[in-house]
Amino acid sequence: MENQFLEEYKEYISKIGDRKALYKAVAAEYSIRTAIYPGSFIDISPSLVIPDVTYIDNFKGAIRFFKQMDGIKNYVEENKEYPDACKISFIGQDYTQPLEMEQVDLIISQYAGFVGQETKRYLKLGGILLCNDSHGDATLARFDQDFEFIGIVNGNNKIEQDNLERYFQLAKDKPVDLKIVKEKMKGLNYTVAAENYVFRKIS
Repeated sequence: MENQFLEEYKEYISKIGDRKALYKAVAAEYSIRTAIYPGSFIDISPSLVIPDVTYIDNFKGAIRFFKQMDGIKNYVEENKEYPDACKISFIGQDYTQPLEMEQVDLIISQYAGFVGQETKRYLKLGGILLCNDSHGDATLARFDQDFEFIGIVNGNNKIEQDNLERYFQLAKDKPVDLKIVKEKMKGLNYTVAAENYVFRKIS
């Protein structure tokens, strides 16, 4: 059973790329101890660098994968980069539905819709939203008064906090139309873009 889980996980990582360095950079910079990962599918890389992670996904493949929790925890315990015992939870439901959970330090949003908007109530004040703009999640956060845009993570998994005004700008100073972003569930073609964006919850 454990071998089956490992094969599935490693095959998945080979397709999407290993995001562990991304999560590690953010966890280290912002002292992250707890996180939720809505729309995670089977990307358990955050648990290698963050002690307490809750994964949320209603996809059948994810629900089946996380039934192998003993194997997952054993793998993480053997490969984690922190001294604490790992705490891994899985909620097999749509993340847009109400969740029973305490607030966390970090929300991870990767190619899974408007995660930041739908789950920000579970983020502590001062907590971090890590997201890309594949579906427009970063754009919605940028123009959300609950969030402050504080950095980007570049392609080398380094956090940059300077010259942030360059981002979320359209050619010819065209205004950003959030209605289009919400309807199409797609990020816009900005003049300067990043692989991932970092926001802090301020209200």
